[in-house]
Amino acid sequence: MHTKPYGRAGFDVSLLGLGAGQVGDERLSDADAATLLNTALDLGITLIDTARGYGRSEERIGRHLAHRRAEFVLSTKVGYGIAGHADWTAGIIEAGIDEALRQMRTDHIDIVHLHSCDLAILQAGDVVDALVRVREKGKIRVAAYSGENEALAHAVADGRFGGVECSVNLFDQASLDGALARAHRDGLGVIAKRPLGNAPWRFGERPVGDYAEVYWERLHDLALDTAGLPWDEFALRFSAWQPAVSCAIVGTASLAHLRHNVALAAKGPLPPESSAAVRRRFAERGAGWTGQV
Repeated sequence: MHTKPYGRAGFDVSLLGLGAGQVGDERLSDADAATLLNTALDLGITLIDTARGYGRSEERIGRHLAHRRAEFVLSTKVGYGIAGHADWTAGIIEAGIDEALRQMRTDHIDIVHLHSCDLAILQAGDVVDALVRVREKGKIRVAAYSGENEALAHAVADGRFGGVECSVNLFDQASLDGALARAHRDGLGVIAKRPLGNAPWRFGERPVGDYAEVYWERLHDLALDTAGLPWDEFALRFSAWQPAVSCAIVGTASLAHLRHNVALAAKGPLPPESSAAVRRRFAERGAGWTGQV
């Protein structure tokens, strides 16, 4: 597995990471969760990304991977859902991190994101200050932000964050020339989520009400030429190999999909002419689109 530096944090991450949302789904058995998590590490994945809101994900990571903690970079998200604390207050930040440490059976978390709080909360500054204080205590290595659009741009410019997480895919390129270009220049680590854009090519007709609906519209509007490559390969290689991206995370509960995605990412970046054509087409068609989804 190819690795890249996570900004200036002093550690590397695998090009492809595991988004562990589906690991927390009760429909996935504990045995299958254990197999998925351990297989990810066996395949060379060295970043696992989870969150307070991902069901049993943090607890299962602790149960099944604590004995391999030295083998991977651990990323989670906080800001809500802790009894006795109001959401998005300074007090809930350290309480949420302490609970994550307990659940994941570790003495530190490498990357902790504020989980998609809005711009006003970032501007108020209390939760950012709280996250920085926890970093200074050594409980976390990198204070980060996960979100999109104006809030993402503010976080990148803030100066107190060492990393960000946002959507990067064929249909969500708005940040590449803006916030992520600055993040890359300033040495922030970048985790790209939704690198497959929710795979809108799965649907023959508009998937009304599905999370992929907006991406389906953009897919058909862009009319991209994949140069004969399958859509999933074309999309993943485009996203994962962007210069600003440290690691692209793909979520799955399927071992077959996990192995397939690792193999696709290993094929390297798209040919320069293909990637440039995608960027030009998005610039032409996406001017009127409202930011990232």
